[in-house]
Amino acid sequence: MKRILVPTDFSEHAENALKVAAQIAIKNNSEIFLLHLLEIPTQLNDAITGAASIPEVMLFMKKAKEALRKLKEKDYLKNIQVTEKLRFERAFDGILSCSNENEIDLIVMGSHGISGIEEVLIGSNTEKVVRLSDAPVLVIKKGTKELKGTNFVFASDFSKEIKKPFKKMIEFSKIFDAKLNLVMICSPNSFKPTALSEKIMNDFITEYNITNYSTHIYNDVNIEQGIINFSNSVNANLIGLCTHGRTGLAHFFTGSISEDLVNHAVRPVITFKI
Repeated sequence: MKRILVPTDFSEHAENALKVAAQIAIKNNSEIFLLHLLEIPTQLNDAITGAASIPEVMLFMKKAKEALRKLKEKDYLKNIQVTEKLRFERAFDGILSCSNENEIDLIVMGSHGISGIEEVLIGSNTEKVVRLSDAPVLVIKKGTKELKGTNFVFASDFSKEIKKPFKKMIEFSKIFDAKLNLVMICSPNSFKPTALSEKIMNDFITEYNITNYSTHIYNDVNIEQGIINFSNSVNANLIGLCTHGRTGLAHFFTGSISEDLVNHAVRPVITFKI
């Protein structure tokens, strides 16, 4: 993961995400792309397309560039290559297009932990980026300034289609020399007998050369609650999931569970697209 994208609205939550990105960059000799998105009022759009130099637009740009420059000078970014990006786009569109154009390996975003990304990254933007991003997305929770990824929960149904993202998950876990807690959540709507669940997981794991891991089957009322409760039970530092572009955080989730988990889990969440 050599290229890390960090969207910022200059809030405390966004800076916490940047601190975590810096931690990963130092461990992995990565470059950070620091992105700020300006959503200019409609009446000022002509200035963006080159029709006129409207003072208000120039002022927005000047202030944003100053804020990016000041952020880039933070002590925790010393000895890290940081590239500033300023774009006129809606939040999730700008994040995804910047990620694709710059061949980003990891997106790190800040979050409240209750209602999603603050200010410019509000509402469903987090879930949209998570669902549509080709690159893994790490969502950092309120108050998290350092990622202690030594105890990593990865929840899945361990089907054949997650083989490719599972390799990325292993690669990420190696950055922190993390223990992997591999868990299959069984709920009334996704019930499997224990013997079958164990066989699925064991057959899946045999294809990978990993040693520092354990497998678990956890029963709960639904998948989201099962992941959160299991993560609490093992005192996890990080929750990992596979995403599916059509249905959100995990292809075996339903309804709004995907967005709810990103918003409600108090631990950082990283997602890998199938």
